[in-house]
Amino acid sequence: MNDRNATVAVVGAGDFIGAAIAKRFAAEGFTVFAGRRNGDKLAPLVAEIEATGGRIVARSLDARQEEQIVQFLADADRHAPLEVCIFNVGANVNFPLLDTTERVFRKVWEMACYGGFLSAREAARLMLPHGRGAIFFTGATASLRGGIGYAAFASAKFGLRAVAQSAARELGPKNIHVAHLIIDAGVDTAWVRERIKSQHGEEAAANLPPDQLMKPESVADAYWQLYQQPRDAWTFEHEIRPFGEKW
Repeated sequence: MNDRNATVAVVGAGDFIGAAIAKRFAAEGFTVFAGRRNGDKLAPLVAEIEATGGRIVARSLDARQEEQIVQFLADADRHAPLEVCIFNVGANVNFPLLDTTERVFRKVWEMACYGGFLSAREAARLMLPHGRGAIFFTGATASLRGGIGYAAFASAKFGLRAVAQSAARELGPKNIHVAHLIIDAGVDTAWVRERIKSQHGEEAAANLPPDQLMKPESVADAYWQLYQQPRDAWTFEHEIRPFGEKW
C-alpha cells in the first residue's frame, strides 16, 4: 500500500457498492471519508479497512442536508487534500405512476439529484484551490431512459446526469475530472437478490447464471480506472454492464 496525502470522500457508502469503492481506494493509500445515513452501520467497513492497514473516517451523513455535506467534505479536506469525491446515493424505488406520492417523488429527487448537486458544488469549492481533483457520480439505466414504475427514480437520475454534464464542462478546463458512471445492470446486493426472489422465486434467485449480476468490486474497479486516466483522454460518461446484459 502506497500512503497518499490525499482523501477520497464517498457520499453514500452503503454495504455494497459504496463499501467496495472505499476498500478499493483505501488499498491504494487514500484516506477514506465514508458517509451514510445511520453511520453506525459503517463499523464493519471500518474494521475491515483498518485490519489491512488502511485509513478511514466514518460519519453519519444525510446528503440532502446542505450543512452536513459542507461539514463532511470540509473535514475530509482538512484531514488531507480532497482528491476524489464519489456521489453514490441510490434511491431506487418502483411505484406505478398513480401510486407515486408527492412525498416519494420529492424525497427520491432530493436523494439522487439534489444531494449530487450539493456534493459536486462543495467538492469543487475545495478542489479548485488545489488545482486538481475528480468528482464522480453513480448513474443507472434510469439515467438514460424511464421505465415503467420509475417516474421518480428516472427523473432524479436524469437530473443527476445533467448536473454531471454541466459540472464536467465547467470544471474540466480547471483540471477537475468529472465523470458519470452508468451501471446498466443489476448489482449483486441483498436487495437485488431479494427482488429477484420475490419476482421469480427462491430457486431462480439461488441459481443465477455466473456473472449475470455485476459485482460491487467491479464497479469500484471502474471508478479506479476513471481516476487513473490521463487528462488528455478523460472519459465523461462510462457505461458498464455484464457481458450477457441486453441493451
